[in-house]
Amino acid sequence: MAYLGWLFVGLLLGFGLAFFFRTKSFASVNSFADDGQDGSPQLVAPLLKSHFKPTTASEITITERRFPFRMRADLQRTIDKVFGDEITIKHFFGVRSEYSHCAPTLTDCILESVNNPTYSIPPEYEELDLGDEHPLRVLKNGLWLLEVDGVSFAVMLSPCGQYGQVTGMQFQIGVPLSSEGSQIAQRFFKQLEDAVARGESYRGKILSLEQAEHSYSGESNGITVHKLREVRREDVILPADTLILLERNVVHFARNRNRLSRLGMSKKKGILFYGPPGTGKTHTIHHLAGSLDGHTTILISAEQVGLLGEYMTLARLLQPSMVVMEDVDLIARERTSMESVCEEVLLNKLLNEMDGLKEDAEIFFILTTNRSEALEAALASRPGRVDQAIEFPLPDAEGRRKLVALYAPKAMLDEGLIDEIVHRTDGVSAAFIKEFMRRATQFSVERDENSRLTDADMDLALDEMLFKGGSLNRKILGAGQD
Repeated sequence: MAYLGWLFVGLLLGFGLAFFFRTKSFASVNSFADDGQDGSPQLVAPLLKSHFKPTTASEITITERRFPFRMRADLQRTIDKVFGDEITIKHFFGVRSEYSHCAPTLTDCILESVNNPTYSIPPEYEELDLGDEHPLRVLKNGLWLLEVDGVSFAVMLSPCGQYGQVTGMQFQIGVPLSSEGSQIAQRFFKQLEDAVARGESYRGKILSLEQAEHSYSGESNGITVHKLREVRREDVILPADTLILLERNVVHFARNRNRLSRLGMSKKKGILFYGPPGTGKTHTIHHLAGSLDGHTTILISAEQVGLLGEYMTLARLLQPSMVVMEDVDLIARERTSMESVCEEVLLNKLLNEMDGLKEDAEIFFILTTNRSEALEAALASRPGRVDQAIEFPLPDAEGRRKLVALYAPKAMLDEGLIDEIVHRTDGVSAAFIKEFMRRATQFSVERDENSRLTDADMDLALDEMLFKGGSLNRKILGAGQD
């Protein structure tokens, strides 16, 4: 009996201590909520209660909308404009839960939780490079207490996703349960949707998708803006017939696209660039990216073909656009040479995306390959996917002369020496001539910084490029097999 008596006393003591610490914890939380006078964090629930007063929590309705993570730049610019011009900001702060690994929701903020309350914290931003003079600051998490036309409401921005990966940005808006509140929510989300549809932050730029390291979902976590070198029309050294074919099928087609559409013609077009390595395919793409006014250029590497669906969504959103996939033979080679089902799935994904482009899609699909003979017939031999193949041959004598003039240092090369270089570089690629001129210039500078290029410089450069590196070096530099 004595044992049972002591057990009963222990239980009473335990309950008493638990009640004491719980009461003290609750009191400390309430005192924490009142500490806002000195700039320390406050509980969010009392702030929301005071903001919506006399509307109670049961009279508030919350609506949610999610947007792709890659569009956060346009979302940020929209809320900066809307909240700055049309809506009064009563209070703004970041939000954090004490024990939660996920970002809290607006519902979490409204609830006066004792065990896991939400606190106001300084807002956190991230800088995005949009290819402009200055990066754009985008908010990672925040809560606005707002008012418009005498109606109080709240908007919360937080990241969202699945399996630990952030794939989107979530907006939640809390408004009074009334027709006025519903109109505020609808108008706010319509402004966000219009901003995403316009895509002004990325339209007309050169883009690729970022993919999170160790991501198993295949979803992207943002957009990279590229700055390609400027390539002028006169710097594209190709045979005259090739240039005419290129301009008719790309530049002139884009210029007359709307007129052709009114006559019932399709706006989309597939182009295949093929030829030996180093003949100017990538160089020409850089030129087109700067020449197609108003077009967004989207660069897809072969290893990112798993993101092809997202890339095409971006291409449709930001059209008119030019989608570029270099070395397409890596995923679009003949099915008979494939070694796994996964390779065939990637090929089918590419074919389906090209087939799925509607006739009114203002999209160029430009593919490049160094091995046209290895391409799958369903891509290379079927009209409707590739509308024009354009060959990039090794440069002829006239082309080599222009390439030497393009890449040689100005005022360091005599006309007679140009003739000699053109004669000695028969059968090499444009990339070889570019490296040849750099190598010869290096020998000249090492000999005498102010001297002109000589035959000896050419001999040393050719010897190093063609013989000292062996046959593999010749192949790498685009000098052919012999």
